[in-house]
Amino acid sequence: MCNQTDKTERQFRDVMAECRLLFSQKLHDYGASWRILRPSSLTDQLFIKARRIRSLEIKKEAMVDEGIRPEFIGIINYGIVGLIQLERGFADEVDVTPDEALALYDKHAGEALALMLRKNHDYDEAWRGMRVSSYTDFILTKLQRVKEIEELQLKGEGLKASEGIDSNYMDMINYAVFGAIKLKE
Repeated sequence: MCNQTDKTERQFRDVMAECRLLFSQKLHDYGASWRILRPSSLTDQLFIKARRIRSLEIKKEAMVDEGIRPEFIGIINYGIVGLIQLERGFADEVDVTPDEALALYDKHAGEALALMLRKNHDYDEAWRGMRVSSYTDFILTKLQRVKEIEELQLKGEGLKASEGIDSNYMDMINYAVFGAIKLKE
């Protein structure tokens, strides 16, 4: 099993490197404009991407020339942006340099990898036996949970038995990485 676990870590790191490159390129083009996004807007952006994946899985054709895998990449990057926003709060204007944004990205990408390694150890590579459409459904479920948590927060209510938004973002990132890996294999 050790070879399979090593393969998973290598594949995970490869997908995250691909995501980081795209994030860095967009950071060059747009700056850290995402710092302006409030948590609910990030949730909606993630929702749009996950719904598009589900739509493409069901319809089996795309009218826009982008497939499912780029949407998983988008979920990974927006998930990391979400974690940064949860940590720092949203801003009224860009307040981080590109180098600071990349350092924050790397921190949260590393945390996602560490979580995946712990869970993958306990679940014994179960993700490899799953369908890509299940990752999509799990991401959509996590997004619904985040929306519910956000609504509770608006009402000033706390959680009684659930993990927070950050845990849901981490799980979405990991499911999206698994989807990106499987679609490349």
